Amino acid sequence: MEAADYEVLSVREQLFHERVRECIISILLFATLYILCHIFLTRFKKPTEFTTVDDEDATVNKIALELCTFTLAVALGAVLLLPFSIISNEVLLSLPRNYYIQWLNGSLIHGLWNLVFLFSNLSLIFLMPFAYFFTESEGFAGSRKGVLGRVYETVVMLMLLTLLVLGMVWVASAIVDNKASRESLYDFWEYYLPYLYSCISFLGVLLLLVCTPLGLARMFSVTGKLLVKPRLLEDLEEQLNCSAFEEAALTRRICNPTSCWLPLDMELLHRQVLALQTQRVLLEKRRKASAWQRNLGYPLAMLCLLVLTGLSVLIVAIHILELLIDEAAMPRGMQGASLGQVSFSKLGSFGAIIQVVLIFYLMVSSVVGFYSSPLFWSLRPRWHDTAMTQIIGNCVCLLVLSSALPVFSRTLGLTRFDLLGDFGRFNWLGNFYIVFLYNAAFAGLTTLSLVKTFTAAVRAELIRAFGLDRLPLPVSGFPRASRKTQHQ
Repeated sequence: MEAADYEVLSVREQLFHERVRECIISILLFATLYILCHIFLTRFKKPTEFTTVDDEDATVNKIALELCTFTLAVALGAVLLLPFSIISNEVLLSLPRNYYIQWLNGSLIHGLWNLVFLFSNLSLIFLMPFAYFFTESEGFAGSRKGVLGRVYETVVMLMLLTLLVLGMVWVASAIVDNKASRESLYDFWEYYLPYLYSCISFLGVLLLLVCTPLGLARMFSVTGKLLVKPRLLEDLEEQLNCSAFEEAALTRRICNPTSCWLPLDMELLHRQVLALQTQRVLLEKRRKASAWQRNLGYPLAMLCLLVLTGLSVLIVAIHILELLIDEAAMPRGMQGASLGQVSFSKLGSFGAIIQVVLIFYLMVSSVVGFYSSPLFWSLRPRWHDTAMTQIIGNCVCLLVLSSALPVFSRTLGLTRFDLLGDFGRFNWLGNFYIVFLYNAAFAGLTTLSLVKTFTAAVRAELIRAFGLDRLPLPVSGFPRASRKTQHQ
């Protein structure tokens, strides 16, 4: 062999080893996310659905739970995708020739973006509908009972649903662009699936537009419930006494049911007693909190929330001004800049850290706002008491929210990191009016939610300070006496 052949062989070997290394890293990352999500879901599943007398139902629920675990792992990977890319870019800028980070390169990041895009399509279009139909199926009439019969019915239902959805999306694409609809028939993988995912992502971005402002306003109250407030703002002794009195009254009513002439629901009373006991234990723990935790932890947490919320609104306002001044600030796909060449923040590494923190903060706020919304209140999971269909619904909603997070962050101007892979092919990202109205709506809704929350808290404190909350309420059904009657 000549020297040129050895060089070609060495290049091929290097490419082969890099490909194998990327596959191993991707498998390890996904396996870690899968294990974490499996542990998380087992804490919320209903144990009676997996230990039933009918082994067939238990097997079906176990298969559906594994599919939900896969979907939730993909959702968590979508959340970590943009922060991991931003941090990787800063690491490559700081240590460009370090031997120990040679595995971190642009090819690996692009591969992770493509895998998340592929698995998100697979989960939303096939796996989650399959899991739902699988848990609800009973097999065709006249067929042999068993898991295999359920599989046949689920596959048929999934094929019909897939044809229906694809037909609706094709009609929608034909209305928007007739040429594009013809291309989608000839090139299903390169055009049709990205267009379908673009529609799902657009719905996710709209859902984030509604849930995130609500969550930003709710974060203060949720954090206040988790942390111990200073004694100036919270009287734990009064709450403990009230809880003890209520528990004693309920216990006395349970022990002497004949003393009350009304029929009593003993099961409901027992649940109320257990809830009061749990509340009393939590209040005891809060009372035993140290002075540092009470007087320093709560103010610092509230200050951090206030700073992060104000910073998010400020960045969106600056982005709106940039859109009005220069249309070049529009979020687009890849602009040609590869990883490790230029920082995507004007403040360097410090700005990249702020971007990552804001992205995580807005994602947590969107989840809090999602479960605080009256429309999705029934989907809120309960500890060891969540049905399988409810777990499937939660996984689908979380995947829709998390897969739209990169587009959401780029649209609001939280980061200048260009969307990689098929995420940068969304056509509506290049529409100036959609992006501008989205930013304006987000800023307006966030401001209204925060003003309403803080003014409501001030009103409640003023009512409590003046003692108006202790005024007796008018009793309905008894009309007020006239002045003549009162005089008599």
